[in-house]
Amino acid sequence: MADFVQFMHPKASKELLNYINAHSFPCNIAKGQFLVAAGEVCRHVFFIQKGAMRAYIQEKKKDITTWITTEGEMITSIRGFDLQQPSLENIQAIEDCQLVGAHYDNLQYCYDNFLEMNIVGRKLLEAYYRSAEERAFIARLSTATGRYQHFVATKGHLINRLPLKYIASYLGMTIETLSRIRSSLSSSQ
Repeated sequence: MADFVQFMHPKASKELLNYINAHSFPCNIAKGQFLVAAGEVCRHVFFIQKGAMRAYIQEKKKDITTWITTEGEMITSIRGFDLQQPSLENIQAIEDCQLVGAHYDNLQYCYDNFLEMNIVGRKLLEAYYRSAEERAFIARLSTATGRYQHFVATKGHLINRLPLKYIASYLGMTIETLSRIRSSLSSSQ
């Protein structure tokens, strides 16, 4: 976790990095396992070293993928972690994952006692905001083909890595629609 903090803010103090190393822990999550279930209070933030995860909500027995994240990114129930309230989303491993975690209280200690950690927090908030803006943009595209083409342009490295059912859900379409779009686009090239 200290490596991520240092990447986000190269001027982070040795004291901060030592504190983070002393108060973070490795965590492995098997494919299909939940990091957080809807209704649970999320007490940790995690850095993904290896693997892919998704967040989703359930509506009328249907899973709706709200976001997908992979190596080099942070993952937590943003609302559940920040407010220390029950999470609205499930967070599930799409692949076997290697994570490094930190407890909410330790992160708050860092914010209170290491001024430079607030720079890291700001940069993380900016990254999460950009990601939320991207998801909002995709949702506003009027055609399924447009949503898929935008996904390919911005997250093309995930197309052959992730199950199509999660990509389809993320893009707000059925897997059948996604398959038709992919077939149509590949035959027109």
